[in-house]
Amino acid sequence: MCADQVVPWPGRSAPLGATYDPVRGGVNVAVFSRRAESVEVCLLDSAGAETNRIGLHERTGHVWHAFLPGVEPGTRYGFRVHGPWDPARGLRFNPAKLLLDPYARAITGGYAGHPASYAHVHTGPGSDDTVRDERDSAPHVPHAVVVDPADASPTGTRPGTAWTDTVLYELHVRGFTRSHPEVPPHQRGTYAGLAHPAVVEYLTGLGVTAVELLPVHHFVSEEHLLRSGRRNYWGYNSIGFFAPHAGYSSAGTLGGQVREFQEMVRTLHAAGLEVILDVVYNHTAEGDETGPTLSFRGLDNVEYYRLRDGRHYADVTGCGNTLDARSPQVIALIADSLRYWVTEMGVDGFRFDLASALIRGPVGADAPDPRAALLTVLAQDPVLADVKLIAEPWDATAAGYLLGGFPPPWAEWNDRYRGCVRDFWRGAPAGVDDLAYRLSGSSDLFAHPGRGPIASVNYVTSHDGFTLRDLVSYTSKRNQANGEDNRDGTDDNRSWNCGEEGETATFGVLVLRERQMRNMLMTLLLSVGTPMLVAGDERARTQRGNNNAYCQDNEISWVDWTPDPTADRLTEFTRTLLALRHAHPVFRQQGFFTGAPIGAHGQPDLEWFTEAGERLTNEDWHDPHRSALGVLLCGDAIHQRGPQGETLTDDSFLLLLNAGAEALAWRMPTTTFATGFVPVLDSDPGHSVDGQTVLAPGETLTLTGRSAVLLRVLGEPDPLIG
Repeated sequence: MCADQVVPWPGRSAPLGATYDPVRGGVNVAVFSRRAESVEVCLLDSAGAETNRIGLHERTGHVWHAFLPGVEPGTRYGFRVHGPWDPARGLRFNPAKLLLDPYARAITGGYAGHPASYAHVHTGPGSDDTVRDERDSAPHVPHAVVVDPADASPTGTRPGTAWTDTVLYELHVRGFTRSHPEVPPHQRGTYAGLAHPAVVEYLTGLGVTAVELLPVHHFVSEEHLLRSGRRNYWGYNSIGFFAPHAGYSSAGTLGGQVREFQEMVRTLHAAGLEVILDVVYNHTAEGDETGPTLSFRGLDNVEYYRLRDGRHYADVTGCGNTLDARSPQVIALIADSLRYWVTEMGVDGFRFDLASALIRGPVGADAPDPRAALLTVLAQDPVLADVKLIAEPWDATAAGYLLGGFPPPWAEWNDRYRGCVRDFWRGAPAGVDDLAYRLSGSSDLFAHPGRGPIASVNYVTSHDGFTLRDLVSYTSKRNQANGEDNRDGTDDNRSWNCGEEGETATFGVLVLRERQMRNMLMTLLLSVGTPMLVAGDERARTQRGNNNAYCQDNEISWVDWTPDPTADRLTEFTRTLLALRHAHPVFRQQGFFTGAPIGAHGQPDLEWFTEAGERLTNEDWHDPHRSALGVLLCGDAIHQRGPQGETLTDDSFLLLLNAGAEALAWRMPTTTFATGFVPVLDSDPGHSVDGQTVLAPGETLTLTGRSAVLLRVLGEPDPLIG
């Protein structure tokens, strides 16, 4: 509730946002606008009707502020900002539009694209943005909500998982539990659903260490989706960088979403799971100059957005606008948001969508700059020093591609890994030289001072593109359900349908598809670097060939928990792989391999072999038709120490990969210290592995066509190592 008549006190210019003070009995409100002529805060009742409009007459620097006595948590509010309407100069002030507080901790209410939510006269796509619309937008836009900090829930002790031990699991809060049979119906698709004991048990039993949540900053849907009866499912359309998305709350949207998110984090932390947020600071839901005015555009358009000629937006995100991360206010907004999610919401790290867009230079000479001001600010922040930072090292333009270019301690999504592994297993004539780099940590990309293999986030699939099952079931995308005549989504899928397109009952095709999925899981989880799985891939989840399901809030996108033999076998195979990775630090290297001899045996830390059991020659490395590769990782050459400074040693392993269609008689190497080789894992589910069979050097092992085998290497201990 709020007081009927509020007489404001001067208040303070910091912190920004609406801050409840129980001692003084009210709320301090502060909002930034450099170019505004005056600012009002509006209070609304439970029905969304305006009850008070209060001028913020105090101004410190460019911050307008007041203290509102008698205003309590749960109150809805927004801003109206007065100033010139001159789109040619980027000035788009319109006090008829109720604006969200950029620092709002909670947001309530829907958005349906009503014409009144546009600051200009809006008649549909291509509307003229030069005429100001005087209709009140308050009934048609989301509202900020005052939150009581005392209502916060503790988020528990952080797991503090080392990068070398990290396994990321990308999931959608709604889609992961929307169909889960053990989650109560009212909690399915919510933060509480993700914290349900059955869900947490599944995650920990699988062996992942961190959930990477698709965007949970409050977002709204784009106009073209609303017109077609669809909505944004993925959430890459943020409008509130401090507010948990209200649509994922089972506890109400007047602050209940904040506590529910915190309780989810506490539960996941107690299970040893870290929480990583996929954050979208590169653009907002306001779109281009013809989009709605919901917050930033009406507060100070010139300050928040990159403009190329005053009126039009410089768009390197493909979403209509780009936040100007050279602006001190935008830098402060991003840094404040990150700190809030760490200190108050308990998260353990962030994956930055289209991160290159945040480090662009001036418009017109805007190549990404690894020494950009935003990166400097984040690097020196003590709150952010101990959290994981992951860049998607590109944006929507070719000039924004910066893989390997971010400074330490950043990690980066490695799309070179994705493309290479897909090409190898689909049989593309690419050879094995690039594959060797990807398997061993991508030193060609990340061997810079302060960086190591852990900087490479290895993945074969992500939310964007085919699922693992669809990658082996479709050669072409099937995006008709998105309503864009199958024009959306990439055509560069690097997929192979194993002989038939789409779903099939042909036994041989199904067997091959399952083996191909196991091949790629085995490659991913035994590669050096930081692996990322996508939720449901371990269950052979399909999107029916849709490789851009951003607007599919239905069974196309939701994880299917229906019992299924293939799903069960693949899940158990994934558990086995993750347990093996966890048990053996040889797969979790912190430093790059050197190829130098180790100890008295003279065994290199890394060796590559052909199917003949011989080391690869220069000709082999450059043979585009080579489809088989063996790699031996030496357990006496772990490039990190134990927690008490002890030298780490491990078993040595030989990984054999055969992407050819025909079976191979693989000869065990004789040019190593090995006295024997024990098969421990085979991607062919028709082959049983007992972990006891020993193959002598020179003996052959038959690899099924398109399969992988992992062998433990037997040998006498190195007397110089122990």
